[in-house]
Amino acid sequence: MSKLLRPESVITCHAHADYDALAAMIAAGKLYPDAELLVPTILKRQGEQIFLEKMAALRPIRRSKECDLSALKLLIAVDTRQISRLPHIGEALENPGLEIHVYDHHPDSDNDLPASVCVVRPWGAATSILIHLIRDRGIALLPDEATLLGVGLYEDTGSFCFSSTTEHDFTAAAFLRECGMDLDDIAETLGSDLTREQVQVLGDMIAGTVTHTICGIPVCITEIMLDGFMGDLASLVHKLMDMEGLKCLFVLAAMGDKIYLIARSKLPEVDVASICASFGGGGHSYAASATVRTQPLVEVRGELLALLASAIAPQMSVGRHMTAPAVTLNDGMSASQAEEIMNRFGLKAAPVLPSEQGAGIGLIEQQTAARVCAHKLGHLPVTEYMQRNVSTLTPDSSLFEAVEIILKQRQRLIPVLRGDEVAGVLTRTDIIRLLVDDSLRIPEGKPLSSEHRENEVGEILKERLPAALVSILQRAGELGDRMGVPVFAVGGFVRDLLLNRPNLDIDISVEGDGILFAEKLAELLDGRVRAHQKFKTAVVSYKDESGRDAHLDVATARLEYYEYPGALPTVELSSIKMDLYRRDFTINALAIQLNSDRFGILVDPFGAQRDMKERTIAILHSLSFVEDPTRILRAVRFEKRFNFRISPQAERLIKNALSLGMLDKLSGARLFNELKHVFSEKDPLACLTRLDNWNLLHMIHPLLRLTPPKNAALSAIEEIRRWYQRLYKSPAPRPWVLYLLGLADGAKYVQVAELLERLGFIEKSKAAFLLLRENCRRAFSKFSSLTKDAGAQEEETPSLLRNSQLHELLAPLETEGLLYMMVKYGPAHRISRNISFFLSDLRDAKADIRGEDLLALGEPPGPQIGAALNHVLAAKLDGEVTTRSEQIALAGKYLAVNREGYEAAMRNISEVMRGRT
Repeated sequence: MSKLLRPESVITCHAHADYDALAAMIAAGKLYPDAELLVPTILKRQGEQIFLEKMAALRPIRRSKECDLSALKLLIAVDTRQISRLPHIGEALENPGLEIHVYDHHPDSDNDLPASVCVVRPWGAATSILIHLIRDRGIALLPDEATLLGVGLYEDTGSFCFSSTTEHDFTAAAFLRECGMDLDDIAETLGSDLTREQVQVLGDMIAGTVTHTICGIPVCITEIMLDGFMGDLASLVHKLMDMEGLKCLFVLAAMGDKIYLIARSKLPEVDVASICASFGGGGHSYAASATVRTQPLVEVRGELLALLASAIAPQMSVGRHMTAPAVTLNDGMSASQAEEIMNRFGLKAAPVLPSEQGAGIGLIEQQTAARVCAHKLGHLPVTEYMQRNVSTLTPDSSLFEAVEIILKQRQRLIPVLRGDEVAGVLTRTDIIRLLVDDSLRIPEGKPLSSEHRENEVGEILKERLPAALVSILQRAGELGDRMGVPVFAVGGFVRDLLLNRPNLDIDISVEGDGILFAEKLAELLDGRVRAHQKFKTAVVSYKDESGRDAHLDVATARLEYYEYPGALPTVELSSIKMDLYRRDFTINALAIQLNSDRFGILVDPFGAQRDMKERTIAILHSLSFVEDPTRILRAVRFEKRFNFRISPQAERLIKNALSLGMLDKLSGARLFNELKHVFSEKDPLACLTRLDNWNLLHMIHPLLRLTPPKNAALSAIEEIRRWYQRLYKSPAPRPWVLYLLGLADGAKYVQVAELLERLGFIEKSKAAFLLLRENCRRAFSKFSSLTKDAGAQEEETPSLLRNSQLHELLAPLETEGLLYMMVKYGPAHRISRNISFFLSDLRDAKADIRGEDLLALGEPPGPQIGAALNHVLAAKLDGEVTTRSEQIALAGKYLAVNREGYEAAMRNISEVMRGRT
């Protein structure tokens, strides 16, 4: 292993370096000839590797892994002074006596290095600052050096076309030209053709760009999802602005588990540096960026819109949008009392008011209180766990201040004070409500290109649905017109329509009284209604054009609050966008309007089309899995059903929810309901394997944990299910019974009973499942003894039993038990062949005569009739009788013999009784 270099002085720049940063390092090297050039580990694009090779030809360059910075005495930072942008320097900043020099052209930030030499100029490029110092000190530059510096200068000024370009940048370029700067080389470096991947990404950015008009200012936002890191995204942002003539553009790029925000603005009304600073980034008023690590894409977009709206419309005040009156706690409460109040009102956080005059207001989150109570500490004062130093505002404060507190400080709730009184609170939910409700009125322009334009979705409806169903949707829209309410088809039906997957299970959402709408729709369809007042939903049942039973689910557009993690939701009225925001995943947050004048218009506020195109399962907010942990199982089901992938952000939040024990808060019934859906998927084993990788199955119950033998059994269950489906036999097996049998294979009775208890089985269902296992065990035992007795027989022996004996043994078993036995023995085993023969040929067999035939012979009604028919069926199965007349004769003989035996038995009983007398 080579020895680490221990430099005393280094020159470095920010991570994700651009050409200006690298060129500034070269220039600084002329001012500090003894310093080592330390390049960041992560560079932005492939072309910079070539640039680095040219740098190395002029002067050695170092990587962080090659250096031990414990002896560092002088740090020279160029093109940045933000500590957060220098992760590769690490602990060296703590070196005692470290001297820091910075050369930068970015605005000040709260995260700046404490520099003893700080040369900051608001010029177009950091390289320009250093070129002026080189010129003023009379330092000579080689032509190759001048050319490399020119690359940085030309890139960061946009070849002197960016509005940030100053006269100092031009004079810097003039000096470089005097030193032999090669303009052809610069043009080749900066003007290289796009790769195939870049062309595709640029196309996706163009397709997804939407214009939001905020107070008359057009702001474009586009979102993309990439499998891996793309360093040269900033250059594509410039190309997009040039190609489309955009004045202000924000690009949200999901790469891995991070979201990169790149912003460019030519408008004085939009300072992108202040916007990006709220996300922990920075830059110039015209060009800035940020990296977000802990939120899903939809949430970041919502916060971006909130920041833009509050920044561009400063007249928007907190008092206008706060929630009032506020639900408050007091500092005399215990943690359990605080949790109970927050649960009752569906709050994620609440202010804690002081009992003493002048003491500060506190804040506690519901999650914190719940964890305290879970650790049996709920009796302790809420003040022990509340957040102190809480930022507050007044009703006259600007909304931008509020958004900055919520986003920058990650404070979920802001108390709004009027004097010493809490007049209300402003929450993250209030901010989101502003963006998805009509009150903010941020109109969205059409995307520059769209996957499905408005009129196309209407055509898709007509192409992919039966005409009768389209007619019903149109009638629902017309009813909405008459009632004066917007009506939408929503959710999975819309998703599957766009994915071209069959799904006639339609959900309708109404911006109004959903139950009243359902009652009137039922009248139109000659149907009936079953309403659920608590959830403001109803089911309309009717007969379709073929006379078959059909139904539509109708809901009031609603916003759901979860009273506690894992609870069923509490519902209040809302708009369609808020209704979609409550959904589990973006791909399900879709709606199609049905009103006559807007029939077929697609509502996609959260990028569902983009995620479907990217084949991604993404969530809408970061508490999604905490509020409803069943969404974890649903995410896996959708991932495997559609061959999508759970986004890195969503997977990280799944693991976080599991680590917090959120699954334990779910009732057994809710867990079992989701597991039944998993077992009914096309590939349940793939779903179970994914869940098992997170240890989720073991968290539900240790018996569910997958093992190699269970994997083999579950795989065989899938094969046997497909085999049985090809028989077209009834009844169809219940998948959950088969898979539970497989997962509980080999377990003791007590263990299985505990599992069923955890899954919320009622006593009747539990007894039925345990009885099925016992019946299977008895059949196994019987077959085992038969196999042992027939051990010397040839394997080709067609049957271990006569047909009638086989029927008598297997008829009491349910379909799932029979298929499970075949799984246990394997498809090639003699016993499996016997069971297969029973299922295909014997199970549905019946005698050709009925009880009426025997009654016609003068036989009185009684249990002997059924016994006779069973006797005849056994003989028929064994080939002893074939015709109807033979069967009637056999039944008569059976009845006569048994009647004689019965009469003789009665005579014997009478004689015995007389003898005793």
